[in-house]
Amino acid sequence: MSKIAQYLQEHVTGEVLDSVDARRYFSTDASVLTISPNTIVYPRSENDVRKVARFTWQLAERGRILPITARGGGTDQAGAAIGSGVIVAFTAHMNRIIELDAKSGEVVVEPGLNYGRLQQTLETHGHFLPPYPASLDYSTIGGAVANNAGGEKSVKYGDTRKYVRSLRVVLANGEVIETKRLGSRELNKKMGLSTLEGEIYRALDALLEESKEVVALTGRDVSKNASGYDLVDLKYKDGSLDLTPLFVGSQGTLGIVTEIRLNTEPYNVETSLLVAAFDDAQKLQQAVTELKHDRETPSAMEVVDGHLLTLVGTHHPAHLKEVINKPYPSFVLLVEYDDNGRGQRRHAKHAAKLLEKQALQVQMVTNLEDQDSLWRIRQASALAMAHSESHAKAVPFIEDAAVPADKLADLLNGIYELFEHSRTPVALWGHAGDAHLHLMPHLNLHEIGDRQKFFRLMDEYYRLVVSLGGTISGQQGDGRIRAPYVAQMYGPEVYALFEKVKKIFDPYGTLNQGVKIGTTLDDLKTYLRQDYSLGRLHEYLPRS
Repeated sequence: MSKIAQYLQEHVTGEVLDSVDARRYFSTDASVLTISPNTIVYPRSENDVRKVARFTWQLAERGRILPITARGGGTDQAGAAIGSGVIVAFTAHMNRIIELDAKSGEVVVEPGLNYGRLQQTLETHGHFLPPYPASLDYSTIGGAVANNAGGEKSVKYGDTRKYVRSLRVVLANGEVIETKRLGSRELNKKMGLSTLEGEIYRALDALLEESKEVVALTGRDVSKNASGYDLVDLKYKDGSLDLTPLFVGSQGTLGIVTEIRLNTEPYNVETSLLVAAFDDAQKLQQAVTELKHDRETPSAMEVVDGHLLTLVGTHHPAHLKEVINKPYPSFVLLVEYDDNGRGQRRHAKHAAKLLEKQALQVQMVTNLEDQDSLWRIRQASALAMAHSESHAKAVPFIEDAAVPADKLADLLNGIYELFEHSRTPVALWGHAGDAHLHLMPHLNLHEIGDRQKFFRLMDEYYRLVVSLGGTISGQQGDGRIRAPYVAQMYGPEVYALFEKVKKIFDPYGTLNQGVKIGTTLDDLKTYLRQDYSLGRLHEYLPRS
């Protein structure tokens, strides 16, 4: 055991490992990158996290940087759950539901809690957490908060940031703070502290005041955005300030979250589902726009394209048998309503009439068993992600962009043009209601040509997204994969502001170093692994 591991084991109550096997396991997440850590700590309490942070801070004061990476289920596809220093793995011990108010649905949890387990518990009490990602069965609440996760229900209910009421956070030097909305009097008290917390409030408040015009530039005309730092929602007109929105989506680069207080929504198991087929991207966009502006917002508007259906129909024909017939349409849109009361069916029937104006055909289903069958169309994306052929595999690196709602067709057509030009097959799926798409091109990262294509496609794809006024990350965060494109998306002034925010919270750069900012394309070339696979996630059937 190294001196670092020995020291940490003597001071924390959780376990510490630095074995070759453990370091190899934690050198990858669900991304295409690999970075080997120095040490792995399984904290049993917030106090363990404090001690690790304090230790790395003291090392940094002496000129040695040992980064800390907080890790949940290791499902991050952007390379934010790996790092060269200490991995703080929360799932082993800090995975509890601490409080649950069955009446209001408010819940307090630890970051290592499995998202699916929380959802099941909430549903037994008539509530649910709407912005769940497709990976909820094998990801954690801490990861969802770190990425400001969203999913199929976000079109109606919003993303994770909307549901986080407060956080307990360990700062870079080991101090613990609790975030909440502070009135001007409370804020002044915080700013008077001689601690790192006091310095953060003083410096951040001053930065927001002197950079109002630049802060305004961080806004995007999209319904989801997990890129950069949320600086717009921190300061209120009455002078109050809340750090919670800033930590949500910060991917462990500003502090380590140890406790999360969440609001939830009433849960209704009875839904109405519409399935519509389209032969044109513009018609799809028009239908989605009309539905979003209708009297009742659908709880989901999911899309898959004909390329995905063809891929699955060819290699897994039983999956779509008796669900959808060939020839497959260009797009299939699934629209769900979950509002309570008799109005649900009425809203669905009205939506069907709107869809009929643009769609080739429309089907409405209220029976739960039939709905489960039709949702297999959207779930076909899991088979596309797991598919491999001639050593080429579905590679996650350009699959989380969102654009303004009126640019959905432009994004779809731009993607098809891009991949036709590169002679690379492409299949699409995602959240049509948010104009937020997923795609994972099949590449063989053993081959030099495909590795070159990897970087070329990234450049061209994110250039397309930015040109449409979109975000490079709708719900999964920048991580390391998208970090080189944050400046391109926001511009140099905003990027410099993000760097200042990072410096305020993390002056020595010990918190998840290289995530969101500070990673270049040359860095990615050294991190890119040739043996990419979904690995242990096959146990759960990876979803997106």
